[in-house]
Amino acid sequence: MRLTDAAGDAGDDVSRIAIIKGSSIQDGSIELNLTGDTSPNAPENLRGFVGIAFRVGAGGSHFECFYLRPKNGRSEDQLQRNHSAQYISVPGFPWQGLRSETPGKYESYVDLVPGAWTHMKITFAGTTARLFVNGSDQPTLVVHDLKQPANAGAIAIWIGPGTIAHFAGLKLSH
Repeated sequence: MRLTDAAGDAGDDVSRIAIIKGSSIQDGSIELNLTGDTSPNAPENLRGFVGIAFRVGAGGSHFECFYLRPKNGRSEDQLQRNHSAQYISVPGFPWQGLRSETPGKYESYVDLVPGAWTHMKITFAGTTARLFVNGSDQPTLVVHDLKQPANAGAIAIWIGPGTIAHFAGLKLSH
């Protein structure tokens, strides 16, 4: 499946998710292959944001999300590299707020190549979630304080501004 950012500058995190019809999960794991890169006309500061949202409420009213910034993975700027994987929670916990209030806690480095297929796995139970990338035995990012209620919800694919993404091989385990 291909997903592009049609929202432009007017979009927000809710307008950039595609909810998987009929999906529902409270605790378990999600696996998916994805690619992310910037569209040809995207501003230089955009990073090809691509990820998975889970426990998605009706209409995208709330969700937890792990996403990747593929263009950061091999940046020559170490600080930018450290921001390759990110957790956000909607509403109320955008990346900007999480980074300013708790620097480094909700983001991490992972080796990524823009446009290359990347395997993403998220495991979650209660208030803890772990992100695994490209088959690693160790998580890239661990969050012990998920911000939304631990209720069952849908799964969605998520992109950020100026992104072209592809998704394949979605697998859910309860």
